[in-house]
Amino acid sequence: MTALFALATSLLWGLADFGGGLLTRRIPALTVVVVSQLLAVAVLGTVVLATGAWTEAGPQLWYAVGAGVVGPAAMLAFYKALALGPMGVVSPLGSLGVVVPVSVGLLVGDRPGLVQFAGIGVAVLGVVLAGGPELRGAPVQRQAVLLTLVAAFGFGSVMALIAEASTTVTGLFLALFVQRVTNVLVGAGALYASVRRGGRALPEGGPGVVRAALPALAFVGLADVAANGTYAVAAQQGPVTVAAVLASLYPVVTALAAYAVLKERLRAVQAAGAGLALVGTVLLATG
Repeated sequence: MTALFALATSLLWGLADFGGGLLTRRIPALTVVVVSQLLAVAVLGTVVLATGAWTEAGPQLWYAVGAGVVGPAAMLAFYKALALGPMGVVSPLGSLGVVVPVSVGLLVGDRPGLVQFAGIGVAVLGVVLAGGPELRGAPVQRQAVLLTLVAAFGFGSVMALIAEASTTVTGLFLALFVQRVTNVLVGAGALYASVRRGGRALPEGGPGVVRAALPALAFVGLADVAANGTYAVAAQQGPVTVAAVLASLYPVVTALAAYAVLKERLRAVQAAGAGLALVGTVLLATG
């Protein structure tokens, strides 16, 4: 069950990243984050009311608040890194956030077998290569590397925090709701600050472009929520180390989606990375 839910996480995160990437070509990135998360809040709020999940409020929800604060900050650092450095460097480095939940898992007592340790190494290498790292070219700005590592640490921290935010299914609904509300508040604050500095909140086509994109924005927001939920279940069902690595295969999904939908050609290094990630998945699931 751990492998199944973790792989579902990677699928959902990969599709959410792909959809979000397409939307940011037409709509400012912070607006995409705020609107997509706001739509997710509306859906999750309905679920919390319908299931009575609010009755499970407790101190563990601070983990959800922490995830809600760290998530947008990590995404903003990631977007800034993409603006400064080539995607072929930034994307693979960003996937190294898996080190955080894996380390937490090892600290709390996870002891993967030899085959699973091999699977972790192979899968992480596959994820990095699937991002298409640029092995040649101009030096990358130090600021871009630092921002990417900050983003990676943030992404990994969100995985670790959300796994601790609940112990029941209804409690998970409440935790995800709290996380998304915090996401919206932090994201809206960042958007306001950006506008005050002269940035844009709306695309060149005006509000109509955002309205037309609402179904896609809802998909991005809900896919991201569902991914957090399936990851929390995966981390609770089995070793966190296994769940974290399998959930971090999402760059492979994003690359394959770009290949299938946008007809982007996979570079040889990306194809090799996808193959290694698949081998690592098999080792983790069967080890």
